[in-house]
Amino acid sequence: MSETLVDQSQIDANKRTWLIASSCAGAVGGIAAVVPFISSFQPSERAKAAGAAVEADISALKPGEKMTVEWRGKPVWIMRRTPEQLAALPTLDSQLADPKSERKPADQAPEYARNATRSIKPEYLVAVGICTHLGCSPSDKFKPGAQPSLPDDWQGGFFCPCHGSTFDLAGRVYKNKPAPDNLEVPPHMYISDTKLIIGEDKKA
Repeated sequence: MSETLVDQSQIDANKRTWLIASSCAGAVGGIAAVVPFISSFQPSERAKAAGAAVEADISALKPGEKMTVEWRGKPVWIMRRTPEQLAALPTLDSQLADPKSERKPADQAPEYARNATRSIKPEYLVAVGICTHLGCSPSDKFKPGAQPSLPDDWQGGFFCPCHGSTFDLAGRVYKNKPAPDNLEVPPHMYISDTKLIIGEDKKA
């Protein structure tokens, strides 16, 4: 009688072990099936390098501030310009090499950014932060007024320390500078008042 009880208890223990192992294996399998499904919604590193679109949240960006996101391995600047900065842009046209972005428009800026502010929404500048001369990254020089290496009537913009090229707050290059073109405006579109997609402009 005691041997039967012992055998039965061993059988029950074996069943429990088998059930637990089976349940764990099923759970792991279920997770393994879900992970690739979730991952498919995120661009891979290879896709990002190839130019996958990037979403940017600009809800915290205050007037006069700039943020940077990466697209195709390049820094893309998103700047929220103040009313004063916007008002100064038209006064600079005579000092700029290509104020209306007419040079190589397909490369330099999409159709919707070939305007006075080079943007979809006047308040926001979206530009690739790479100098069009030799690929350096210009520095922020938002403060107006005379400064070292800048003109006395400087209205704010970007300065490339490598060879002295200067750009206004629309990314337009000044005359007689090494940089041949304005800063590139990448394809982009707004999906809400506070979010935009860089790398796509199907709705623009």
